[in-house]
Amino acid sequence: MEPDDDVPRDEAPDLKILGDRVTFQPSGVDGVTSKAHDKDDTREEALMKPMHSFRAEPLQFLRQVSLYVSGTGWRAYDNVIGQPIFYAGFSDHIKSQVLSADLLQQRIAEMAELAVAREAKAGWLPSPTDRDYDTKRTRRRSQIAAWLNEVAQQWTDRMICKFESKTFIRGAYYLVTQLLTRAYHQGIHVASEDVVMLRKVAERATRAKQSIVFLPCHRSHVDYVGLQLICYRLGIAMPVVVSGDNLNFPLVGSFLQHAGAMYIRRSFGDDMLYTTLVQAYIDTLLQGGYNLECFIEGGRSRTGKLLSPKFGILGFILDSLLSGRVEDTIIIPVSTQYDKVIETEGYVTELLGTPKKAENLSDFLTGGSSVLSLKLGRVDVRFHDPWSLRGFIDEQLVRLTGKPSSRDPALKLPGAKPVDTPTRQKLLRTLGYRVLSDINDVSVVMPTALIGTALLTLRGRGVSQSELIRRVQWLTTRIRAKGGRVAHFHAASLPDIIERALEVLGKDLVGVVGGLAEPVYYAVDRFQLSFYRNMTIHMFISEALVSAAMYTRIKQGGGPSQQDISYHALRDQVMFLSTLFRGEFIFSSEGLAANLDKTLRGLEGDGVIKLEREGGLPSGSILKVGLSDLERTSGRESFDFYCFLIWPFIEASWLAAVSLMGLTPPQSVTEDTWIEVAKAQNSAQFLGKTLYHQGDLSYFEAVNKETLKNAYQRFQEEGMLIFIKSKDDPKKIPPRLQLNPEWRIPRDPSTGALLPEGRLWAFTDKIAASRREGKNRRDGATVSTRVLALADRIGTQLFDEAIKAASVKGGAPVTLTPEEAAAGKAGSTTERQRRRTFDPDSPPSARL
Repeated sequence: MEPDDDVPRDEAPDLKILGDRVTFQPSGVDGVTSKAHDKDDTREEALMKPMHSFRAEPLQFLRQVSLYVSGTGWRAYDNVIGQPIFYAGFSDHIKSQVLSADLLQQRIAEMAELAVAREAKAGWLPSPTDRDYDTKRTRRRSQIAAWLNEVAQQWTDRMICKFESKTFIRGAYYLVTQLLTRAYHQGIHVASEDVVMLRKVAERATRAKQSIVFLPCHRSHVDYVGLQLICYRLGIAMPVVVSGDNLNFPLVGSFLQHAGAMYIRRSFGDDMLYTTLVQAYIDTLLQGGYNLECFIEGGRSRTGKLLSPKFGILGFILDSLLSGRVEDTIIIPVSTQYDKVIETEGYVTELLGTPKKAENLSDFLTGGSSVLSLKLGRVDVRFHDPWSLRGFIDEQLVRLTGKPSSRDPALKLPGAKPVDTPTRQKLLRTLGYRVLSDINDVSVVMPTALIGTALLTLRGRGVSQSELIRRVQWLTTRIRAKGGRVAHFHAASLPDIIERALEVLGKDLVGVVGGLAEPVYYAVDRFQLSFYRNMTIHMFISEALVSAAMYTRIKQGGGPSQQDISYHALRDQVMFLSTLFRGEFIFSSEGLAANLDKTLRGLEGDGVIKLEREGGLPSGSILKVGLSDLERTSGRESFDFYCFLIWPFIEASWLAAVSLMGLTPPQSVTEDTWIEVAKAQNSAQFLGKTLYHQGDLSYFEAVNKETLKNAYQRFQEEGMLIFIKSKDDPKKIPPRLQLNPEWRIPRDPSTGALLPEGRLWAFTDKIAASRREGKNRRDGATVSTRVLALADRIGTQLFDEAIKAASVKGGAPVTLTPEEAAAGKAGSTTERQRRRTFDPDSPPSARL
């Protein structure tokens, strides 16, 4: 037994790895193991364990380093399950395959021919009657093709990962593990059944020469580091990791590239050569059976919950299979959960409006040194059962078109369309949300998330120690009842687990008041703590929407019977809210009717609500919904919990809708004035901060940039906002927007003041019906007077600043070119053809 593998630890992971042997322990994330497991021979240990310190154990430290230098045992990374990687010449081999790909060469030939045709049209080539015309044209086309090949070669070298040296990767593993396990001092934990599954799938994929595509959620830079470490430690071929080229800065960029990073631009624009080059590289990896990792959400989530799927790289992977250039690949969604995320403090700064800083070496080094002194708890990584992407595509195409995919060899060339664009978009969307749903299914709720959720769903200022333990226990029970997973900590008691989690969160997030009958805990930084609460909201989103819909009637007061809501009104509000939050949350694919019925029955079974049915029969149609006597007796604990989960998001959507009122052009401004999207969103955030400090907004987290951006995106999808993206350089002319004339608030002809009426007013009022009641707005009068006037004043300032900026050289224009005007008109026409899902006057059937 090697000395570094025999260090006793006080935490309880799911497997134990000794030398070349993997010993599996009783695993699980739902229960507490028996105390019999305290014996040394059955103790569970972390997959990644802290390294020896030179200062504390110099001899052990030097021996440990020698094991990595010599490549002893599993450290050699020799008998890897997967295609050969980490050998001299790997990069040249991949590079030659990419550059010689038929897809790329066909694209280069097409681009060269188009370029020659443009030159001929411009008169840069000899006349077609010239006897040397064909020769000169061919020579010129060859010159252009050679130049394009040279550009593609340079781009490929900067793009591809470079698995070249086992000596390098052994040193990189040692270095990164040193850093990571000092920050996450309780280690990286993987369920033993997941390890068994990964090795079996890797063996099967190797035999079939198929790739495993890992699709993780993304909350931290540690995500991709952790997965690489796990694959290395288990002897599975490390995946190529799709990364933004913003990480390709000096020294660190090269280090990551040799450890598996594949760098791509954040935006491709209309660059067909670069787009085809990326497709050729993806094809090469999948054809060769090399593993791949890309983040389904694109960027890191700054709010703690899953973001909507991004379809860039996913689209390339899908096209590889649709075209027949790749037969099949294996999909494994991955969930990575943290006791504490390193970057949350920076996320809060960004969400409050501070521009994101570009990555650089200085910040990386200074940030790394501070991380070493942190104690951030543990990381839990869970892998969903794998599934065939080919099987998924065929199943969906049968559903969408009545026939499976065609793998015609002609489809392997650029420009060929295996399926029509709408079908491809539906495939991509379904694939993206399937992956997100799978990630949610295997996600583990960490103790810090339980505490964050408990503290942010309180009515009072704080909670006693005993009450915090009770609420965490209650929440744990509810999560497990919903089929969710809670991280287990071996034989540790719940108070001990909570105490450890509080230490990880720190006094900057959770404060404690001493000198009382018992300690009282309270949320210090609610904004940052909401990141951890949002890790649990997906478990209860259906119950939260139903509770928010019921609240529209309950907050009006009266006796219990007067607070019941009709099923029709409840269904209407739930539909409205679910449509509003379509881009925020992952909903069940069962459909509204089935999901609503299931949720109501579940809440009834839990004793939260009572259902009045037609004829009083269990099988009768639901007529009314109300709180049960049991729930009222218990102080509405469950009902309030669900409301507190969704209220911050309702507040954010209400704020976004109010900010739209300010986009109604002032009387002094032409109605055809366009505003920069970023400035409009910043203005909404400025409005929100003002309303919060005035008491008209209950949750400061409602002003976060990400949620407001999502709301604006939803408003655009529904045609409330019209967005214009200039075809010119986007850096010079950023995207602009305009409130659709059909949604503008009318003005008083005599005073010019906005009037509380119209389509947008009714829409905003429907959101407000589910807002948490506050002393400043019980009759809604402040909204129709002060809030509306404030939105108008800030909006007027926004228009004035836009017009002033447009008059300065380099400023974004507030009017459109004829081409842009035509695009805007088309967008407005499209809106009128949409289902009026946000129109309060439309029947419910129109919003299904």
